[in-house]
Amino acid sequence: MDVANKSTMSEFVLLGLSDSWELQMFFFIVFSLFYVATMVGNSLIVITVIVDPHLHSPMYFLLTNLSIIDMSLASFATPKMITDYLTGHKTISFNGCLTQIFFLHLFTGTEIILLMAMSFDRYIAICKPLHYASIISPQVCVALVVASWIVGIMHSMSQVIFALTLPFCGPNEVDSFFCDLPVVFQLACVDTYVLGLFMISTSGIIALSCFIVLFDSYVTVLVTVKHHSSRGSSKALSTCTAHFIVVFLFFGPCIFIYMWPLSSFLIDKILSVFYTIFTPVLNPVIYTLRNEEVKTAMRKLKNRFLNFNKAMPSQ
Repeated sequence: MDVANKSTMSEFVLLGLSDSWELQMFFFIVFSLFYVATMVGNSLIVITVIVDPHLHSPMYFLLTNLSIIDMSLASFATPKMITDYLTGHKTISFNGCLTQIFFLHLFTGTEIILLMAMSFDRYIAICKPLHYASIISPQVCVALVVASWIVGIMHSMSQVIFALTLPFCGPNEVDSFFCDLPVVFQLACVDTYVLGLFMISTSGIIALSCFIVLFDSYVTVLVTVKHHSSRGSSKALSTCTAHFIVVFLFFGPCIFIYMWPLSSFLIDKILSVFYTIFTPVLNPVIYTLRNEEVKTAMRKLKNRFLNFNKAMPSQ
């Protein structure tokens, strides 16, 4: 028994969102549509920004990187979940579970820092417009993106190293559709109270602190915009409002899940769907439908593509 208690699980069973076959088929259709929309929409943003010289600015450079992260965040678990609904095979190996934990925290950690970089960009553009070109240079933008990935890697490594130290000897059913520490550590043969404190200190407080900083910066920007009545100020207000919608919908679930790691699994599963499936598709929806520059660039790209196809048969 002592040896068995120290053994490590070879695989986990992902219970998913529901046992009902009808609901599983519903989730399969809905999540498949959201995943395709996420990949197509964000890919279109990346291609449009790269192709159109008018969009070669710091804001769109950061937006392109946000699209890449959103596609990555949508892909670390959603394709497996969609496939599992079809095959009924809902197990995941121990290494596969650790891999999901690593990529989840890599992409969420990177996105948190990148969202802060985007808020800094908007703050300088609106509150210090005369100094924008000297402060937000191409080198600074690259440094911000590199820093966001470095922070994401460091954070994700700490989570994986922590997970590797946990002894698993009991049940192996993960009450979610992907592996994450708040649900996985519930299966460990140790006191979950201490693990809960670790989650709060390493993820919950960090997410909450970053959200407070972002909230304060956007309030400052919105107050500054309110004192102007020009068309440019109206555009800035629209942009910042869109940014804050993304920030709130991304941070809200993360803060709740990691600040209260022993809360209801049902609530956690619903919130997990928000920041892994719904939020990544908001990026193309919010930034393309509300941004005239991007829509104009996309129309040019479409016309260029159509003209190219028309010219092909004559060659």
